[in-house]
Amino acid sequence: MRVIPMTAGLLLVAGAAWAQGTCKPGDGSNEAEVFRDMSVPLAFSQGQAPWTFLPGAILAVAEVSDVPTIDDKTATPSKCRPGTGPDNWGSVSIAPRLRVGFSLSNAAMLEMSWTPPIRISGVKPNLWSFALSRTVPLGKKGALMTGRIHTTIGSIRAPVTCSEDAVDDPTDVCYNGEVSDDKYKPGIYGGELTIGKDFAGGRLRPYAGGGYNLLRPRFEQDARDSTGQKLDQKVEVNTGQWIVFGGLTWAIAPAFHVSGEAYSAPADAFTWRARATYVFGGKHKRR
Repeated sequence: MRVIPMTAGLLLVAGAAWAQGTCKPGDGSNEAEVFRDMSVPLAFSQGQAPWTFLPGAILAVAEVSDVPTIDDKTATPSKCRPGTGPDNWGSVSIAPRLRVGFSLSNAAMLEMSWTPPIRISGVKPNLWSFALSRTVPLGKKGALMTGRIHTTIGSIRAPVTCSEDAVDDPTDVCYNGEVSDDKYKPGIYGGELTIGKDFAGGRLRPYAGGGYNLLRPRFEQDARDSTGQKLDQKVEVNTGQWIVFGGLTWAIAPAFHVSGEAYSAPADAFTWRARATYVFGGKHKRR
């Protein structure tokens, strides 16, 4: 019966060692791999085939992405907080996003998105995404190419390091403490090229593309252990990933499109996206 108190005591001592300060694990650490995996569903990708609109058109978009599952081995910190169990990165399985696009002159497009701070399943996002793109004809047979830069900033609050299960586990440093409200900042900055071609009179448009995402994720623990000691270790990683994607856009009506996309960082994770787009103002341009 003395094993549990002794174990809990040792964990509290170990916890004090990593409770404070900033940890900067290498690119090959589990921490870096988790951040790369999480960036895949959060990246502000194009999400539909290259398209051109008259200046002044406004696009209203509803989008959802799948959040990949992170296995326990990868979710267990390898450099920061050594000796702890896997972190809780599986609170939600779907990432919804509302976005709006503004058609500019010369076939340019400005896009933005805000995921408001509404807490669901313990997760409270407050994310902003922005993108600027330009679409140009590619040949004379209906093909288009889009060059695009994008960013996703802001934060997500979630019980990552001290979940409810961890607080109830006598072998965990979080035992009898409080459920954490950790802060994760994805810090995604990317560029991509997309090529698409229309079929069926422009109603169907398959597309494919690729690019690179520069990642500057930051993580901050926010919890207290059973003694009331604040656990506030920070984790900083500078990394990046090549990405590829492809999909199909269907123009159900001139002002209403639906799209499906497969998006992958081949070395890290895969996600799928689905979106519906409604266009206000102006008419769709063929080229």
